[in-house]
Amino acid sequence: MASDSILLTAEELFCERDDRVLFENLNFSVKAGEILRVEGPNGAGKTTLLKIVCGLMPLRDGELFWKQQRLADVEQDFHRNLLFLGHKTGIKGDLTPLENLKHWSNARLYCTDRELMDALAKVGLEGYEYSACHSLSAGQQRRAALARLHLAGVPLWILDEAFTAIDKQGVAELEQWISAHALEGGAVILTTHHVFQSEAPVKRIVLGQ
Repeated sequence: MASDSILLTAEELFCERDDRVLFENLNFSVKAGEILRVEGPNGAGKTTLLKIVCGLMPLRDGELFWKQQRLADVEQDFHRNLLFLGHKTGIKGDLTPLENLKHWSNARLYCTDRELMDALAKVGLEGYEYSACHSLSAGQQRRAALARLHLAGVPLWILDEAFTAIDKQGVAELEQWISAHALEGGAVILTTHHVFQSEAPVKRIVLGQ
């Protein structure tokens, strides 16, 4: 994929909540090889914006484009090429990390048990594959969710506060994974209160100004 390929474009986005405008006339684009950081204070609409882009909340005004085609016209292709990790881990506590990852992968792609185990090892969960997730720490549960990054094989990652609850080593590792994904031709949109370090180009949009 060419490094200057525009993957996602937003034009004139508008969002209102509880009679308060969160953002309007919002324009941005994300190219292959780029990271877009969405910034702003709590309540500025960062998570709302990500959910609108992912189709989890309705788009009231404005337009989204996937590879320069109206997203509404290529919705299935867009979702096949998207990995969204929300602020909540989406981990089921009564399942093990391996079972959670298998459940997720079965809904999107076929992975062998070896691939699932390797993904869990990459996020530091070797030895915890068969432990019920409710017995794991918040950071370990977050790592179980992040294991999806090593299986998805899609160009666009959208990550909402992905650094939450993980330790200093985990933060450094996640920074490396995000940078590597962009440097290999992918793109990332993320929110974080963490001081993010990246070898790949990082653009910023600031909400709530």
